Amino acid sequence: MNKERYKEEYEEGSDLLWPSDIEDKITRQFYKDLSNLSKNINYSKKKNLKLFELVVRIIIGKV
Repeated sequence: MNKERYKEEYEEGSDLLWPSDIEDKITRQFYKDLSNLSKNINYSKKKNLKLFELVVRIIIGKV
């Protein structure tokens, strides 16, 4: 099924433009990649913070 972009018109005056299958697939992949990137960045920040906390505890002597 290869759906092309199409427009839906409603009586209330609003129009919706729906993406084609190819555009939809690309958009979904983009947001999936963006989500994975965001998760990796947050994980990396937490990991660095824990390392920093450990170094501070060692310096203070509260291990």
